[in-house]
Amino acid sequence: MSSKPTLIVLGTGFGGFSLLKHLRRDLFKVVVVGPRNHFLFTPLLPSTTVGTVEFRSIIESVRVARPDAQYLQAFATSLDPGKRILQCKGALDAKKFSLSYDYLVIAVGASPATYNIKGVKEHAFFLKDIGDARAIRQRIIDCLELASQPGVSAAERARLLHYVVVGGGPTGVEFAAEMHDLITEDLRRLYPLLVKEVRITLLEAGEQILNSFDAVLSRYTTGFFRRQRIDVRTNSKVVQVKKASLQLSDKSVISYGLLVWTTGIAPTPFVSSLKLPKDKQSRLIVDDRLRVKETPQHFALGDCISIEEKEIPATAQVAQQEGTYLAGSLERLMRGLPLRPFEYKHYGMLAYIGSAHALADLATVKGKGFTAWLFWRSVYVTRLVSIKNKVLVLFDWAKTFVFGRDISRF
Repeated sequence: MSSKPTLIVLGTGFGGFSLLKHLRRDLFKVVVVGPRNHFLFTPLLPSTTVGTVEFRSIIESVRVARPDAQYLQAFATSLDPGKRILQCKGALDAKKFSLSYDYLVIAVGASPATYNIKGVKEHAFFLKDIGDARAIRQRIIDCLELASQPGVSAAERARLLHYVVVGGGPTGVEFAAEMHDLITEDLRRLYPLLVKEVRITLLEAGEQILNSFDAVLSRYTTGFFRRQRIDVRTNSKVVQVKKASLQLSDKSVISYGLLVWTTGIAPTPFVSSLKLPKDKQSRLIVDDRLRVKETPQHFALGDCISIEEKEIPATAQVAQQEGTYLAGSLERLMRGLPLRPFEYKHYGMLAYIGSAHALADLATVKGKGFTAWLFWRSVYVTRLVSIKNKVLVLFDWAKTFVFGRDISRF
């Protein structure tokens, strides 16, 4: 192993994990650095917030996927690209250490965007990781139980049972859809005295939700949500968040029991600290071979990059394709062959909108409804990374259909 060049991979998301899965095992001494020791299949993360799918069904250990790699559960804190030294801090014990490398791949993803709105970090729930989903699931149940207590005023009960989602992108829409399913399929039976008071509000600062989807599908979703009694409010910009309420730009105030924030992405503290070329959004600038500008031994991929002269969305399928591409490029690099440019192939977008309905925005088909939902489920099952995950998710769906969702508090 000592004769091989050292390759450090930062991050275990779609980009980093795809690279690890496809990289030949005889080329590098691979070191993986990341604060979580697993890959998370984020497209199904909203389903875990209400118990449609269980948390462990959509994660895969990095050590299982790549046993020959050395994994370090730590945060990267700083980088000296000239000396090729990476400074890290342990995620569990906060101990600091440094690593030297021959090649570095930065695949650290992005952080939730708060747009410097006061109170968001303190009071809103994000939906980026398993810990976020678990916290949201706990808060959903807490609100229901608190509203069930004797002596609670009508106004306080209405506040507790108001679930607000900020951000009309796929994550926000899918969470609202999963909440609707929980209400109509489980709360009607488990909380018959409260279910009529439960409300869902979806706030979007722009003119329409799902603005990355076809306009027809976006309008269809807005109408479908409103028929499902989900209050969709467009052109609604949040300007301040407090513990139990938020204020919009039109001075109106909305009280809530749970606030889920899904408005977009921002650079991580590590990427922000790097003294490397970046664009206006503080994303690392890479060439069409995914090499960080001016530092050829450094590669980057996923949500933290901007490819020169290309506009590519920050999605899971992009990061996954970049990881697969980079695995092949690193092999060519070791063989002394020229690197080919990265070419992104768009496979379309999918989104769940509740009540066994989904959207399929493909190049040739713009599907919606029950058939699109069957397609949505089949695609996501095939995209899960292991047989174990596929079996567990299928079992979770079957269990939910037969027995309902588990809302026990523990």
